[in-house]
Amino acid sequence: MKLEIPKYSETFNPILEVLSNDEILHRRELIKKVIQKSYFHLPKELLEEKIKSGDVLIENRIAWGISYLKQSEYVKYPKRGFVQITSKGLHQKGVLTLKQVQLDISKTLVYKDGGNIKEDDIDEIKTSSPEDLIYEGFNQIEKEVKNDLLEKLKTIDPYYFEKVILILLKKMGYGEFIETSKSGDGGIDGIINEDKLGLDKIYIQAKRFSENKVREKDIRNFIGAMSGDTNKGVFVTTSLFDSGAIEKAKNAHHKIILLDGNKLVDLMHEFNVGIQIKATYEVKQLDEDFFEEQ
Repeated sequence: MKLEIPKYSETFNPILEVLSNDEILHRRELIKKVIQKSYFHLPKELLEEKIKSGDVLIENRIAWGISYLKQSEYVKYPKRGFVQITSKGLHQKGVLTLKQVQLDISKTLVYKDGGNIKEDDIDEIKTSSPEDLIYEGFNQIEKEVKNDLLEKLKTIDPYYFEKVILILLKKMGYGEFIETSKSGDGGIDGIINEDKLGLDKIYIQAKRFSENKVREKDIRNFIGAMSGDTNKGVFVTTSLFDSGAIEKAKNAHHKIILLDGNKLVDLMHEFNVGIQIKATYEVKQLDEDFFEEQ
């Protein structure tokens, strides 16, 4: 069975379980205890996985779980930054579902306005937290931009494609580049000087393919074209490398880095090459530490 980070609604019962002795815990301590009690079995890489904001994903999910339990009155905040179970939470039996929590929240809101609500009136259940939905949207946009970028790279002039690769490597911090002559370049499309004196060089080969894969012969020719003053090379393509090409690069005496189309657009997206920022959004939250000094 594949191990996954719990959805925020799956943290309801673990949170109530930790609080079941009626102890008042600071939010950070509560989150820590929930992880230690219910999610200690998850691998380290999952427990340390972060979202784009820099927050640890599992801590973010538990924090949203606490927030929903507060809105539905299963827990309360007795003082700034601290959480305590309520009588309602103590008397909760069985698995607390997201549907029940949403029903309780809706009843609370309607009661304050005066009126009644039925279970059938609850909107479609959302198993993702509001923050999850934001990042799901961002991830979908990012995926579409990368697909568009790759398709664009496959249609541009091959010589300009070579220049794009050199611009990318420069943005990545690999120093000034030299474009080689387009006639008789011997399979080398550019040279990156890692230092200002050009004592350490990286040779670049860029193949703008639409469908064809880079083959073992292409890697062999690239290695043969590299002069004796360097043993480092980067071979970039908009397509893929076949198994023979991958094996040839792996076993070469030179250090050959292979960048296929997917890796290429990942780097271009990360370093803002060929794309532009359309909009910037800020997600704000309450600063609990700010109020602890009061």
